[in-house]
Amino acid sequence: MMKSVITGTGTYIPEVFCPNEHFVDHVFYDSRGLPIPGTSASIIEKFRKITGIRERRYAPPGSNTSDIAAFAGMHALKDAGIDPETLDQIIVAHNFGDVDDQSLQSQIVPSLASKVKHRLGIHNPGCIAYDIIFGCPGWIQALIQSEAYFKAGMAKKVLLIGAETLSRIVDPGDRDSMIFADGAGACVLECLETGKEGSGILGTCSQTYSLEEVNYINMGKSYGPCDSGRLFMKMKGRKVYEYALVHVPAAIRHCIEGCGIQIGQVKKIFIHQANEKMDEEIIKRLFESYGLSAPPYIMPMNIQWLGNSSVATVPTLYHMVRKGDIAGHEISGGDIIVFASVGAGMNINAVCYRV
Repeated sequence: MMKSVITGTGTYIPEVFCPNEHFVDHVFYDSRGLPIPGTSASIIEKFRKITGIRERRYAPPGSNTSDIAAFAGMHALKDAGIDPETLDQIIVAHNFGDVDDQSLQSQIVPSLASKVKHRLGIHNPGCIAYDIIFGCPGWIQALIQSEAYFKAGMAKKVLLIGAETLSRIVDPGDRDSMIFADGAGACVLECLETGKEGSGILGTCSQTYSLEEVNYINMGKSYGPCDSGRLFMKMKGRKVYEYALVHVPAAIRHCIEGCGIQIGQVKKIFIHQANEKMDEEIIKRLFESYGLSAPPYIMPMNIQWLGNSSVATVPTLYHMVRKGDIAGHEISGGDIIVFASVGAGMNINAVCYRV
């Protein structure tokens, strides 16, 4: 049986370390432009208790999203042990393109995937490079899309990358700016004969809710006294939280049940590192829908020290667990795992996968 198999992973974790203390001199404003009551220190501590974030990483000056994407991709190719010239596709999931630290203008022409192919020095014109913009679930959507290409016989080997430099599009006067971080994660996905019980994607689910929800995450003006006209990423935190708690557990359940998997067979759930409290509640509600309590160590996390790097969180997390870099978490051949995410659009997706 032919299946879509992850044969290599890689990541780029930026070297610029930014602890919560970095924001202690900031003045934070609400959506009305009014200063948020309390000291910056008290606001930051409340933020830590809700999100779990103590620190995050930022890309260094002179390094762009396509640069860190290429770095993660190179390591995934090396890990998979394949010749880059044999790739059929390179897909880069992102949301803001290259945002140069000097001009702060988004650049998406040429595509980041084309830039990655250039940086990797791939000559083969049959290696098609393109981007996908699907909010934070972009990397998982690239998995789903590649699975469809495999089934259609249009590709056999792809490089999938999620990369973002969110530090360059956040409003310093918005406390939500402390959530976001930079990073890149990647995998090589191959169409291989593995047998009925072999490794590979078992099932997928993808949804978009965009009537009432379309602007839950969008671009808007600074909350602070800034009249530059520049737009920053904005999030209706409460709306996103409530939306995610209803729809993400349902999407995960729909995914695993669609491929005949029982919840007790799932070893790990790799969920988008959006907010510690929200992610924990999503898993709690998922298991409650089965009349169960969530087992310990079902959900690895790295948001505490890496923050929310959007499309990069899931592939980075998977790579770290795969390589034994997160204490208390490991996966072995035959384990059934789930990838799941939620983000702007509003989009949700999930993939059930046998390691």
